[in-house]
Amino acid sequence: MSRRRPAATTHRIGPDARLAIAAARFNDPIVSRLLSGAVDRLRELGVDDARVEVFRVPGAFELPLAAKLLIETGRFAGIICLGCVIRGETVHFDLVAGEAARGIQQVSLMTGVPVIFGVLTTENEAQARSRSGGRHGHAGRSAADAAVEMICLAQTLRAGR
Repeated sequence: MSRRRPAATTHRIGPDARLAIAAARFNDPIVSRLLSGAVDRLRELGVDDARVEVFRVPGAFELPLAAKLLIETGRFAGIICLGCVIRGETVHFDLVAGEAARGIQQVSLMTGVPVIFGVLTTENEAQARSRSGGRHGHAGRSAADAAVEMICLAQTLRAGR
């Protein structure tokens, strides 16, 4: 696994652009850390709290539908999906993680709205903690960076620049 993340950019989204964050309740202690990091990073990037709405869903498997429903409202320039799937002793991990990733990508491609995959897929809880503000960075903050960059790209291309 590569530990080299691309450097964060300094893009600024349009002043009226709104974001939604769909966050799973399953593995809540980890997901809450991801959520906190994403919201904090959005603030640092100039996106005030009034332009960010958070929606909680049962688990990672429900994130693609939540993203689709949020896009259908027409209120959001981008969606950040946050969750955490920790491997267990069954194939459930592979099914949930794979379908969440596929569904999130499919929604983004179908709608043309940036939908960011901020779902940790780890072998154990220690790895999840390490990737949600520990020694391996913060996936919530990285998801916020990706969302702002992709929203800016979409805005630029749609404006014909």
